Amino acid sequence: MSSRPEVRTTGNLRPLELATGAVMAGFTVALSVIATVIPLASALHFVAAVPMGIVAQRFRLRAVVASGISATVVAFVAAGSGSASAVALCVLIGGIIGNVKRRGRGFPSALLASFVVGPLVALYSIVLLLILSPLRNLILDSLDYTARGVAAILKRWPPLIGSGEWIENSVGTIVDYWWVWIAATATLGIVFTTVVSYFVLGAVLDRLAAIPTEDQLESALDTRPIGPLPLALEHVGFTYPGAHSASLTDINFTIDRGEFIAIVGHNGSGKSTLTRLLAGRAPSTGIVVRPGAAGLGRTGGTAVVLQRPESQILGTRVADDVVWGLQPDHLPDVEALLAEVGLGGMAMRETSSLSGGEMQRLAVAAALARKPALLIADEATAMVDRAGREELVELLATLPRRHDMAVVLVTHHQADTRRADRVIQLHGGRQIEHQPHWMLGAGPTTPSAPWPRSTRPLLEISNVSHTYNNRTPWSRTALTDVNLTIGAGDGLLVLGGNGSGKSTLAWIMAGLTVPTAGTALFEDKPIAKEVGSVGLTFQHSRLQLQRRTVAEDIEAAGGPEIGTTQVSWALDAVGLDRNLAGRSIDQLSGGQMRRLVLAGLLVRQPRLLILDEPLAGLDPPGRAAIMNVLSWIRRNGTAIVVISHDVDGMDAVCSRTIHLADGILAENPVSMEEAQR
Repeated sequence: MSSRPEVRTTGNLRPLELATGAVMAGFTVALSVIATVIPLASALHFVAAVPMGIVAQRFRLRAVVASGISATVVAFVAAGSGSASAVALCVLIGGIIGNVKRRGRGFPSALLASFVVGPLVALYSIVLLLILSPLRNLILDSLDYTARGVAAILKRWPPLIGSGEWIENSVGTIVDYWWVWIAATATLGIVFTTVVSYFVLGAVLDRLAAIPTEDQLESALDTRPIGPLPLALEHVGFTYPGAHSASLTDINFTIDRGEFIAIVGHNGSGKSTLTRLLAGRAPSTGIVVRPGAAGLGRTGGTAVVLQRPESQILGTRVADDVVWGLQPDHLPDVEALLAEVGLGGMAMRETSSLSGGEMQRLAVAAALARKPALLIADEATAMVDRAGREELVELLATLPRRHDMAVVLVTHHQADTRRADRVIQLHGGRQIEHQPHWMLGAGPTTPSAPWPRSTRPLLEISNVSHTYNNRTPWSRTALTDVNLTIGAGDGLLVLGGNGSGKSTLAWIMAGLTVPTAGTALFEDKPIAKEVGSVGLTFQHSRLQLQRRTVAEDIEAAGGPEIGTTQVSWALDAVGLDRNLAGRSIDQLSGGQMRRLVLAGLLVRQPRLLILDEPLAGLDPPGRAAIMNVLSWIRRNGTAIVVISHDVDGMDAVCSRTIHLADGILAENPVSMEEAQR
C-alpha cells in the first residue's frame, strides 16, 4: 500500500509543539516567579510574555493553551496564586501578540483583540469573586486599608489634605460598587499591557521570526497501524518549500528486515533529506510504499539515531535515558540492552560523564528499547574517533542478525560501508551506481613543506589540571598535570580518543575555562583575562554563529570597525563566495558554517587559532577545502592548534603531534608519520 498523505495540520499536538511549548512554559514560569517575588524585578513580567508569544507565533492555538495551562499550574504549585495569576496574564498577552504576528496583522488588530479579551477577563474575575466571597472580602479589605493609609499620609502635608480626603471618600464607593472597579481596571489593564507589549514583545518576535522552526523529522499523517517494513521508494523526489531546485530526484530502492544498508554521499548530496523520507516525511514526487505507518519514535516503528547524541539524551542517568518516554508495561531489560551495546554495568552512571562514543551507544540502546523495525543512524559515526567508529559500525551491522529489524547507516565515511549488505550512493540528489572520484580520498590539499616556527613562547600551559564539579560527589577529572608550549607560527595536532580531555584543553587554552590547578599564560598574561586573544572554533559550528546572515556574523565577530571590505576579504580568505554575504546562516551547509566561523575569527587577526574537531562531519571535498584554508592561515603567520581524532592529511597543517589519554599528556611526542599510521 502506498503512502502519500499530507503533512498534519490538525489533530493532537505534534512532538515539536510539545517540546517547544514545554521549554517556553518553563521560561515563563521562571521569569514570572522572579518578577513576583523580587519587587525590583517586576519589569520581567513583560519579558515573561516573550516565550508564550513565540509559541503563539509559530504554532496552533491548542499549543498555546496546553503550554499556558501547564505553566499556570506549575507556577501555582511553586509560588502560589499570585505567581499563577502573573503567568496566566503572560500567557494571555503573549498569545494575543504572537497570534497577531503569525497572521501578519498589525497594531489595530492587537488593540481590537485587547478590547475583546479585556471585558472577558473582567467578567471572569467578577464571577470568580462572587463565588469566592472570602477572597473578595480579603481583596476589598486590603484595598480599603491601603487607601486609608495612603490618605492618612497625604493629609499630613497641608497642600495634599484635599487629595487625602478625596481618596477617603472614594474608597467607600469603590468597595460598594466593586464589580464596576474590577471591570474597569481589568479591561484597562489588559488594553494598556497589550499596547505596551505589542511594541516591546512584537519587536522581539519580529527578530526571532527569521529563525527556522520547521520540524525536519515531521511525519506525514498516517492512520494505519505501525508497519515501516518492507519499504520501497519508487521514483521519489523532494523539494523544500521555497527552494529553486530539488534536493532529491528519482530515488529507487527497497529495504527489508534483516538488512544492514549504508547510504553514502558527500555533504549536500541529499543524505539527510533521504533520512527524513525514510522516517516518514512525505515526498514531493514519487511514492514511498510501506505496509503501515512509519511510526517514528513509537514501539515497533522507526527509530533515528542522530549525529549529536547529546541532543537525544534526556535522562540524568543512563538507565533513566533508556526508558525515557516508555509506558510502564513496555519497559525493557535495561541491563541486557546496555550489555548488548557495550555499556554493561553503566546503568547508574551520570549521562553527563559519558564520552561521545558512549553517548552514541546509549542512543542506540534507547532506540532498541522501542523494539524498532527500522533503525536509521544519521551520521552517527561522525563525532566518534576511529576506534569508536569501527566498534559502532560493528554494533549496527550485527543488530539485524539479533533482532527482527533493518538498520540504515547514513555516512560519508567509505570505511563504514564494509559490513553493509548494500550500499546506496547519492550525488547531487541523485542515486548513482558507480563510486565517483570524490569518494576515493580526501582530495587535494596543500603539500607539506618546512614551516617557519618561532622559538619564542606564545602560549604556555604549566602543570594544568582540571576537575569538573570539583569538591562535590559528582567531581570528574578531565586533565592531570599537563605541560605544553605553543610557539609563534606553530602547528600542533592534539590527538586523543573521546573523553580524553581534548575539548577541555581547548577551552583552557582559549581562556574560556580556568583550570583547577596550574597556569595558562598567553604572552606571559593569564589567558583567562585575555579572552578573545586566542581564536577558538567549536566542534559544532552552528553554536558559534549568532547572527541572522553571513555578513552580520562576520561583522559581529570582528567588532564595530569591520565593514563590507573586511567581510569580502574574510569570505575570500576561507574560500566562500562573496554572494553568500546576505544569505541566512541556516541555509549554509556544515562545511560552509565551519569556514564562516574561521572567517569571523580571521578578521580579528588572532595570533593563535585553536580548532576543536574541525573535520568532524565533513565529506572528502569539504575536508580538502578546510585543510587548504588552515594551511593558508598558518603560512600567513598564525599559530594553529588542531584538536582532533582524525589525522588523515593533517601533515599539511601541523608539523608536530601530542597525545592525550584519560587527561594525561603522553611523555613521548608522536610524529606525524606515526599518528597517520
